[in-house]
Amino acid sequence: METATFAPAFANLPATLGAAEPDRVPVALEQEVRAIYRRSPLYQQRFPLHSEPLHWSCYREIPALTKQEIVQRGHTAFFHDYAEIERGFAQKKFEYEHTSGTTSGPMTVVMEDGWWNEQTRRAYLAHPVLARYADRPYRKCVLAPVGCSSNLCPYEDHPFPHRYFDGTVYLNLSSDPFAFPEGEWDRIGRELQAVKPQVIEGEPVYLSLLARALARRQVQVPSVETVILTYGKASRQHSARIAEAFPGAAQVDLYGSTEAGYLFVGDAFADNLRVVEDNAFIELMPWRDGEREVFQIQVTTRGREAMPLLRYHTGDIVRRTPGGFRILGREKDLYFRDDGTVVSAYEIDAVMPAAFACWHWSLVQVSAQRWEFQYVADSVADGAVGTAIASALGADARVAMFRRKFIQPAASGKFALLKPLAR
Repeated sequence: METATFAPAFANLPATLGAAEPDRVPVALEQEVRAIYRRSPLYQQRFPLHSEPLHWSCYREIPALTKQEIVQRGHTAFFHDYAEIERGFAQKKFEYEHTSGTTSGPMTVVMEDGWWNEQTRRAYLAHPVLARYADRPYRKCVLAPVGCSSNLCPYEDHPFPHRYFDGTVYLNLSSDPFAFPEGEWDRIGRELQAVKPQVIEGEPVYLSLLARALARRQVQVPSVETVILTYGKASRQHSARIAEAFPGAAQVDLYGSTEAGYLFVGDAFADNLRVVEDNAFIELMPWRDGEREVFQIQVTTRGREAMPLLRYHTGDIVRRTPGGFRILGREKDLYFRDDGTVVSAYEIDAVMPAAFACWHWSLVQVSAQRWEFQYVADSVADGAVGTAIASALGADARVAMFRRKFIQPAASGKFALLKPLAR
């Protein structure tokens, strides 16, 4: 007989899970768990599941799935007959993407045809600004890491008309925006003026440097109504520079991953991110003592046929707020003061003097108490910036400031704002 166990916390609305007895898994979640077990042999091999009604005590025993395990087992472990999937690639029933995965190797993600577009549509419908674009033609330009995935972001060295897919133009042809030659920014500016996009979607650093390029060229794109910040963590500095380039445009934060799809959506820097309810169940796992509103997240995808994820540990940390949630960032990118409180890019943004402006920044820990604040700006910052940042890190922190021409991204083309020493 199952022992009564209190339900874990979820980021989803209560209505999404539905009512259930205190020790029973709600019907909607149990149905998804059992569907995942039917679709993928991986989960039965890891943890056999009985046919009796599912209680929380049993649910909690299902081991979390990690990126490391997916990379080690390989994507083929998700399928009963991978030869059928390979035939599906040829028949365009399935497609595959590569994402950054882990230091041991990239992760291959297999998805059924149409899944990515449909889950994107559901994410758009979950936000009032994006919902108006969900079911009608509109023009969009994307500026993001080329390596984000192959079919999802089809960047190729083709002339402009041949990079126009279903109303979307993929602007850049390489992954380091600091390395774009001036002629590349000229081309991107011309294409924006030609397309007149209503929506611009991109990695925040890329979009901030786009704002710099447009300002230097005195180019305006008044057609832009909405800017979607995705693919990476945004700073308020990025947001401010983007707002200067596209005045009046709404900024929307869209969080997700290639393997899991879009999970949270909300207004940028409004602390009101909400779960894309139809895309996933998101479990909130207690993370550290003294931070009762900060959680790891584990994701169970909904309705996914190929490579469904069950209790998937994304490596991301969220803070619950009165209005919803705030994404703090990757676990490895967070720092802890001596009193145990967490420091994310949000806390660093909050202490920067109002007069300070930059196109990008990165705060790198070089020893227990020493940090380097590297920033890209048009002028040298006042020393008060370093003093303010040190105050956010703790009483003994020392911050040296370095103005840079460029800050190199990771091999994936993504940037990290906060780089503490490995714990």
